[in-house]
Amino acid sequence: MSMMEFAVQLAREAGGILRQHLGRVSEISHKSSQLDLVTEVDVLSEQYIKEKIAAHYPRHDILAEESGHQRAESTYRWLVDPLDGTTNYAHGYPFFAVCLAVEREGEVILGVVYDPIRDELFAAEKGSGATLNGRPIRVSRVPRLIDSLLVTGFPYNVRNDPTSIEYFFRFMNRAQAIRRDGSAALDMCYVACGRFDGFWEMGLNPWDMAAGQLIIEEAGGRVTKFDGRPFTIYEPEVLASNGLIHEEMSAVLMGERSSAETK
Repeated sequence: MSMMEFAVQLAREAGGILRQHLGRVSEISHKSSQLDLVTEVDVLSEQYIKEKIAAHYPRHDILAEESGHQRAESTYRWLVDPLDGTTNYAHGYPFFAVCLAVEREGEVILGVVYDPIRDELFAAEKGSGATLNGRPIRVSRVPRLIDSLLVTGFPYNVRNDPTSIEYFFRFMNRAQAIRRDGSAALDMCYVACGRFDGFWEMGLNPWDMAAGQLIIEEAGGRVTKFDGRPFTIYEPEVLASNGLIHEEMSAVLMGERSSAETK
């Protein structure tokens, strides 16, 4: 079994755990913020994923959302989000996913995001393109921000730092429409398959972005920091797009007028 086959099977199995327990959450606790939730299903899914990885790849590192970094001094590291969209899940809102990515010597080489409600599995390997349920996907061809459907999310400290709200209002005046669905990983995958044209967010973690970054880039899109500099999953901001509207989106985030707007 290849690493991709293993990751796909594991994501589907963990997604089955999420599907099985949806609407039955009995334990909800809080992490760093009153708004940052964790359920017993997050823990159950993560434990299952980690046990499977440890059994199949015992020498690989694992960085997981709930339990942190399990070091094995390997050149390979798995990044695990057992339930991206916990607040949605806790409320029974059917927009959440299992996210798995693999780094080799610091470079993301594999990403899988599985939506167990729609049975949609997004996947990519470095240099091999991106797929949705095994079929190739590409970003949209929308060329202008004014014609674009965007998506974003707000960090848990949004009540104390209104910067994200300011960005939201800026884009309201520049884009066709904006959505906020509550799962950064699925938002990024929707950019990759052309459902959205662009995405931005602050306050994210490596496991939120790693798989989505690779899937977007392998689908022909672009991922950077807000100002267009090279992106890293270890800094908490991301700008992703179909590439065609990237400059305009970056200009909005930086409080500037893009060249497209001044023509």
